Amino acid sequence: MQGQFASNDTHKYSVILPTYNERKNLPIIIWLLAKMFEENKLEWEVIVVDDASPDGTQEVAKQLASVYGEYKIVLKPRSGKLGLGTAYIHGLNFCSGDFVIIMDADFSHHPKFIPQFIRLQKAHNLDIVTGTRYRSTSKPYLTDATPGGVHGWDLKRKLISRGANFLAMTVLNPGVSDLTGSFRLYRVSVLRHIITVTQSKGYVFQMEMMVRAKALGYTVGEVPITFVDRLFGESKLGADEVVSYAKGVWQLFTGV
Repeated sequence: MQGQFASNDTHKYSVILPTYNERKNLPIIIWLLAKMFEENKLEWEVIVVDDASPDGTQEVAKQLASVYGEYKIVLKPRSGKLGLGTAYIHGLNFCSGDFVIIMDADFSHHPKFIPQFIRLQKAHNLDIVTGTRYRSTSKPYLTDATPGGVHGWDLKRKLISRGANFLAMTVLNPGVSDLTGSFRLYRVSVLRHIITVTQSKGYVFQMEMMVRAKALGYTVGEVPITFVDRLFGESKLGADEVVSYAKGVWQLFTGV
């Protein structure tokens, strides 16, 4: 298995999975996570934060809990679509791990990269490790793995993502190469601290978290990842999120 390593790691890892209409994707991502954690002999749990999906996502999560154990698959639903940032805040309340992994449930983030996150964190005692789709050259706290990339996006979406990161890096200088990514590992105490000072609740949440981390002096490493567009369902990124992101960059520039 790619990324497998001999581990005497006694830490526990909590994965927060925000879901909305992920009935088809959830069994795949849970199987891959369980396989990766078990092969690497790591303690783990997955917190499924579902925002009242009408497609039966919660029923699938309950079935998965019966297979893997309710202490492994922890369903913590909410009453409706309340935003990505608040989903992480909600999920964090139920995490019992020493480290928290945030990622998408649509298979765009492959669990095979998590052992690289853990290995880099342990090597440098980092507070945060984030996946990057863009960085391919060496820098402090960057693995020498295969360069990151994106598969399944059309040119328009690639340009939007690149442009968003370029804008944020130019204006905010956050010290990471992929500010809009949402595949990260946090020391749980660090995540709790950063969340208390983060004001954004939507897609800007991920960007602000990195800006706040730098301002607070936390150490951050990067692992190049391959991002693959979702297997099933529709992307939740729309024009409103693009506008919100641009506003978020400006607010952070003027307020941080």
